[in-house]
Amino acid sequence: MAAGTSNYWEDLRKQARQLENELDLKLVSFSKLCTSYSHSSARDGRRDRYSSDTTPLLNGSSQDRMFETMAIEIEQLLARLTGVNDKMAEYTNSAGVPSLNAALMHTLQRHRDILQDYTHEFHKTKANFVAIRERENLMGSVRKDIESYKSGSGVNNRRTELFLKEHDHLRNSDRLIEETIRVLRNLVPQLDPPWFVCFYFWVTHEGNESKHCYGNKRKYDFTERNVEINSQQNEHFGQSFSCCEQPDPEDQP
Repeated sequence: MAAGTSNYWEDLRKQARQLENELDLKLVSFSKLCTSYSHSSARDGRRDRYSSDTTPLLNGSSQDRMFETMAIEIEQLLARLTGVNDKMAEYTNSAGVPSLNAALMHTLQRHRDILQDYTHEFHKTKANFVAIRERENLMGSVRKDIESYKSGSGVNNRRTELFLKEHDHLRNSDRLIEETIRVLRNLVPQLDPPWFVCFYFWVTHEGNESKHCYGNKRKYDFTERNVEINSQQNEHFGQSFSCCEQPDPEDQP
């Protein structure tokens, strides 16, 4: 083997070893980046189970940028190492070089194996990183949807609670009105002479005030009768009783 061709081979081997060392360091850093991202994602998930904090991963965007930069650098190194291996293969097949030289073929195969291992490790680490990032993005979206649903449910529950309270308020008012009317009906026959008994009440519901006057003869609208009132307040509505005047002739049976 001539000295010139021997130097060319050794120069190719030197380039291959240098690229392999650079790739080894890059792949170690790349793997650590993926691992740190995974641990950050796990801590963030545990925190979200015990709190409503939905803050994204700390420095998540910077990790993404670092991932993209390192991936490009590793791909470039792999491409350069592939080119060196191709030149080494061409050298072993060129004229004047013994094709059955076991040492050359063994060296070439070892560099090819290293290139294949680094390529496999790179794609595996990259795929893991992308999977973790996509899962984190999905979980972040799910957490936001859950928080949004909880917030919406809280508003709906509050509205329902107010409706139920208003419904109970009206039912209590109706029961008190019925009880008061029943007392009045029992009171009227005992009066001697038969006085006209007036009962009025007002209820305010959603800004609308309703006023009514009930007598022993018929229901009067409160605005149409001028009667003297002795007021007694109730927590639900105002009510009063009056035995203050004889009924009008038109009210007689």
